[in-house]
Amino acid sequence: MNLKAIIFSSVIALTSVTSASAADALGETPEQKAKRMEWFGDAKLGIFIHWGPYSKGETSESWAFHNGHISLADYMKQADAFTAANYDPEYWAKLIKESGAKYTVITTKHHDGFALWDTKAGDVSSVKSSPAKRDVIGPFADAIRKQGDIKLGFYFSLIDWPRKDYPQTYRDKAPKYDIKADPKKWQHFLDFNNAQLTELSTTWNPDLYWFDGDWEHSAEEWKAADIVRMLHKYNPNVIVNSRIQGYGDYETPELGVPVTRPNSQWWETCMTSNDSWGYRIADKNFKSSKTVIKMLADCIGMGGNLLLDIGPRADGTIPEEQVKILQDLGRWTKKHSEAIYGTRAGIPAGHVQAYTALNKTGDILYLFLPYTPNEAVELKGLKSYIKKARVVGTDKELTWNLYNDVSWGVAAGCYYINVPAEVCDPDMTVIALELEEPVKLYSGAGQVMTFNDMESEDKKKN
Repeated sequence: MNLKAIIFSSVIALTSVTSASAADALGETPEQKAKRMEWFGDAKLGIFIHWGPYSKGETSESWAFHNGHISLADYMKQADAFTAANYDPEYWAKLIKESGAKYTVITTKHHDGFALWDTKAGDVSSVKSSPAKRDVIGPFADAIRKQGDIKLGFYFSLIDWPRKDYPQTYRDKAPKYDIKADPKKWQHFLDFNNAQLTELSTTWNPDLYWFDGDWEHSAEEWKAADIVRMLHKYNPNVIVNSRIQGYGDYETPELGVPVTRPNSQWWETCMTSNDSWGYRIADKNFKSSKTVIKMLADCIGMGGNLLLDIGPRADGTIPEEQVKILQDLGRWTKKHSEAIYGTRAGIPAGHVQAYTALNKTGDILYLFLPYTPNEAVELKGLKSYIKKARVVGTDKELTWNLYNDVSWGVAAGCYYINVPAEVCDPDMTVIALELEEPVKLYSGAGQVMTFNDMESEDKKKN
């Protein structure tokens, strides 16, 4: 398909849709959206991949020239090192599968405009602008799809700072032109973006689009509703992240697990495995596997996902530290899969010193212990009675004591669950508490007793 044909098909797909919300743009009911989002809500773990000219390892991705740390020309020269000589997409896909991730998102194009596929809509790509001289998205998409149960996501930058028809390039410098004064030039850029999105959609039909860069223009200027409508014409089940000026499906906080749960029913936090998105030679500040597992458990406990980033080198090899993190994640996620996938947010903080999650019916409470208990684990305010306590991933059952549970009191009794050191996991132990009914809690400030019938309680126990 040539550029004119692609642009024409994009224009047809974008037939004049203006709406106040994504739901209006798609004509979708809340029930239909919930069904479309089901796999995402169940997934819990995804792997992010940043790969491009910056993968030479000397600068950050795109921001290096935007912020004036390097000239645009010198930044783009880094593409001379993008050989992909040791790129093994089958190994990448196997490693992602091994980690326990249920989806992956790869950069098809960052803010530098360097496309990782053989785009016919632009002149800057891994095929035309690097010694790799090849499309690297296609082999990865094929390898992921062969795994069978991993969803494929494409990161796509709405902004393309180096292009002449994109207004901005450098921070704190005047735009190259005013889009209101030259709407045809701006429309030319939008047509280019839509042509590239059409290529990606018609060639690989991704399950998810991860947009970035929407902050530089309004939803109306981006024609955000039209973009979402177009993508759904190609794939009615596609999911879109929030970074498209309010027209996405889920929230994407970045570089830090939220302290309180985001407002959206669906969310993920994207997190680097060291301090950089792309490969950086000097960045050796890698998070430990235990730290990453804690972050994952924290996200699970608030009903969200962790999208963990890796940054391959320009030759396609993945840093050994990141390989180890993914392998360690895989050991832990495989052992504790029942407490991870398909769960929902746990109980509020303050009831137990642990991350928590619930199964979908609410009658199994999972405790993720980021420590080895030195005695028993205290669980306050649980009004649903425990019928069984066990260590997830093992055949070990646990004992517990329930103190001060009185039928005529408002507050709940206090559980102390015995977790001996020998049953603990080296990274994080998970306890399943099977309840007699869906979880019920007391979260108040306590009470002053105005009635006391301990004798009746003693008779019940005896």
